[in-house]
Amino acid sequence: MESPEHPESPGWTGPVTPCTTRTRQEAPATGPDLLCVGPDGHLDALSGPSSNSSMTTRELQENWQKEKGHWKPVKLLFEIASARIEERKLSKIVLYQIVVVQTGSFDSGPAVVERRYSDFEQLHRSLRKAFAEEMEDVAFPRKRLAGCLAAAAVGERARALREYLRQVHAIRAVRRSREFADFLTRPELREAFGCLRAGRYARALELLGRALPLHEKLTAHWAPARVPALCALLLCHRDLGRPADAFAAGERALRCLQAREGHRYYGPLLDAMVHLAYALGKDFVSLQARLEESRLRRPADRSVTLKELTVREYLP
Repeated sequence: MESPEHPESPGWTGPVTPCTTRTRQEAPATGPDLLCVGPDGHLDALSGPSSNSSMTTRELQENWQKEKGHWKPVKLLFEIASARIEERKLSKIVLYQIVVVQTGSFDSGPAVVERRYSDFEQLHRSLRKAFAEEMEDVAFPRKRLAGCLAAAAVGERARALREYLRQVHAIRAVRRSREFADFLTRPELREAFGCLRAGRYARALELLGRALPLHEKLTAHWAPARVPALCALLLCHRDLGRPADAFAAGERALRCLQAREGHRYYGPLLDAMVHLAYALGKDFVSLQARLEESRLRRPADRSVTLKELTVREYLP
């Protein structure tokens, strides 16, 4: 299996960043809507005057004050909406429903996942190992006596786990880490990629539809991390005979790879997009030209298809 481009996650090639408690999302330094740091450290589209403007200092200050009101903080809020007891063969477990909502911009819908207390424990151990200094003052909710499933106890633990998520997400290095993203998305993505490998494309699409919105929120600072999941989306639609939906997923993946022509997914993705564009009667000539340029840089891309590359991700 080809190793990920970054030790943190499949398709993750971004740099590891230092810790800060300021809550914000950063954007790549490329693309038509270049973002800049605004008042209070938030990001927004660059709509003010350029640094080459001939405006006076006073005019610049007035413009800054005017623009200051347009910046809105962009962050994730965590809530544990409910908890349910699930009976297993030899025991009972509690599943906590985590709701994740993005604030500061339009959010089409909250993401919802379920995790056990043991999943939170594993997250904490991973974060303590990877970010010992940053996690030094973060306390983890203690486990009560085994078998204590009274409603009051479960509710108290749910509140404590919610506060724990909010504390760790406030640490910049943590919220950008593989460990944190994996906790919230890896189980669903692993199942989705398993369905892709098994040819269960409809089920894979259902799982990707639930996992991708949250995955996109968690990787807003590094778009290439989303490419494997978007390519899985393309493959499922394509193999179900939905070329238009497949092409749309491919366009999203290509946007994530803007100015990253050396990425291992770039050539195989372009190859798949050329065939889809031809089938749909779209402009495939420009895509073909980009593909040929890519193959000159990475001749090895000719030997692997997009599907062969994608199914290697999220192996058990």
